[in-house]
Amino acid sequence: MRLAQQHYENFPTASRLIRRKLRPAVAAIYAFARAADDMADEGNATAAKRLKQIDAWESLLERCVDEKIDHPVFTALSDAINSFHLPVESLHDLLIAFRMDVSIHSYATRDELMFYCKHSANPVGRLMLALHGVTDSQAQHYSDALCTALQLTNFWQDLNRDIPNGRCYLAEEWLEKADITSEEVLHGEPSSEQLKPALAEAYAVTWKLFEEGAKILPLLPFRLRLQIAATLHGGMAILQATTQLEDPLNRRPALTSGHWYRLAGTVLATALRPSRPLNMEIA
Repeated sequence: MRLAQQHYENFPTASRLIRRKLRPAVAAIYAFARAADDMADEGNATAAKRLKQIDAWESLLERCVDEKIDHPVFTALSDAINSFHLPVESLHDLLIAFRMDVSIHSYATRDELMFYCKHSANPVGRLMLALHGVTDSQAQHYSDALCTALQLTNFWQDLNRDIPNGRCYLAEEWLEKADITSEEVLHGEPSSEQLKPALAEAYAVTWKLFEEGAKILPLLPFRLRLQIAATLHGGMAILQATTQLEDPLNRRPALTSGHWYRLAGTVLATALRPSRPLNMEIA
């Protein structure tokens, strides 16, 4: 639990809206993922060493389902898996994404980027649904769309951090619209103005995923629906603010506390009337 608490503020599903009895399981999932993420991003280690560490982590995951592992993360994770019948394949999917983080730093096509999000973001949504006993395939589809939208939004708001760290999440097929390559982006050659065609494509794709993901709300129990409505509207607000940046390569969107306060009413209204059409628009 301590490992999860160190990064608690960055884990969107671990909020007070989650029922108390589910919080240890959420913390266990997060601790598992956070540790693997740290392995993937261990800057002083070689790629081979980082991949070996992730392999060892996966071996412990495989064992913890049926046997007791003397490790705090896997003791808690085993209890969560067996108590809530969590889909273990989703935890394995997360490790696929962490391996990709070690060796892949740009994406040729939208499909390649979606494959990454399928493993880096979507498993979290599926695990949260399982914790709440939601197993409907339609709900899982909408959850995948929402989680991918949130992952992409995070990429677009963090361009000024990811690119200097050697990661370009703008697909090459989008960059081609501006006659730019990912290598040029990583070397800091194009300006935000030159990237506008690629960014417009990225924003449009992300917005459509939010629109699809919003359809999950009527399928959820109220308390989880309130949490997801907050996550949905928060993500949409960040994406909207990102689209309005004049220089996203050097600036991040900033939403004031007043903005979040005003958003609270919208979140509650959405949770109470989940079938009502949302205001899905983008500048």
